[in-house]
Amino acid sequence: MAAKVFIDGEAGTTGLQIKARLEAREDIELLHLGEDERKDADRRRDRLNEADLAILCLPDDAAREAIALIENPQTRVIDPSSAHRIADGWVYGFPEYEPGQHDLIANAKRVTNPGCYAIASVAILHPLISAGIVPSEWPVAISAISGYSGGGKSLIAEYENEDPGSSPGSPFFTYAHGLKHKHIPEIVYWSGLSHSPIFMPSVGRFSQGMIVQVPLPVWAMPGLVTAGDLHETLASHYKGQSCVTIAAPDAGKDIPRLEPGLLNGTNELRLHVFANDAGSQVVVMGLLDNLGKGASGQAVQNLNLMLGLPEEEGL
Repeated sequence: MAAKVFIDGEAGTTGLQIKARLEAREDIELLHLGEDERKDADRRRDRLNEADLAILCLPDDAAREAIALIENPQTRVIDPSSAHRIADGWVYGFPEYEPGQHDLIANAKRVTNPGCYAIASVAILHPLISAGIVPSEWPVAISAISGYSGGGKSLIAEYENEDPGSSPGSPFFTYAHGLKHKHIPEIVYWSGLSHSPIFMPSVGRFSQGMIVQVPLPVWAMPGLVTAGDLHETLASHYKGQSCVTIAAPDAGKDIPRLEPGLLNGTNELRLHVFANDAGSQVVVMGLLDNLGKGASGQAVQNLNLMLGLPEEEGL
């Protein structure tokens, strides 16, 4: 029997992407609301409680309100918002996080989907910190660029407005200049950092794709840390994982440029370890589709695990 899945907020960017990945599948029965029913709390409550699994593609406050509407103890939830990413009782929906995480997700009632910037940052930092390669108190700085689709409907409209009299979106801009981006608590909690990183996100004039960069001056770190140590630690941590891959240690020499859209349409997160000739300076980069492994693709991977379906089905 097909599992009943309700996407609360299916008209949003992430909701539409998840719907596109699920609607042709025979092992999934999608539950819908009419356009005039989406703001009807009673109809939403009915769908949420009818579903075997609900996916909350909603703003944070609306996601919390949706949880309050669920009375059926059998309804399981994936929340792609940032409302529950460090909340008690929720399982972090990053299957490759560490051994056993797949099983935790598969058996969970409530799964919080990682943020796009955060999943790459955590994927880089967690293995290095847990292995003692990078000290937990290290002053980490993270810079990142995302396609404008990460900003939701309003930013998409700004860039894709075809009105001849309108101005196109900026080629590039930075934001979160107060250094309080909503992904920071998630990055700190799940990476094992003792302090908040300096995080500077940005947006470029391209629809989707993302690069997250973590520079590591290994010459200043305690112990004789090398670029090879970093690569070996990451490769060992993600060995056998198909959705998180590590580029070959010398791959950087053959890559004149790295473009953020290279993995668009996939659920892959690829990590690169770039170093100078002396090996004293390293930058670890995460490359992913912000709408794939960074959002809807990761949600579908979690859904597959929770419903006992092939992990990469529909991806």
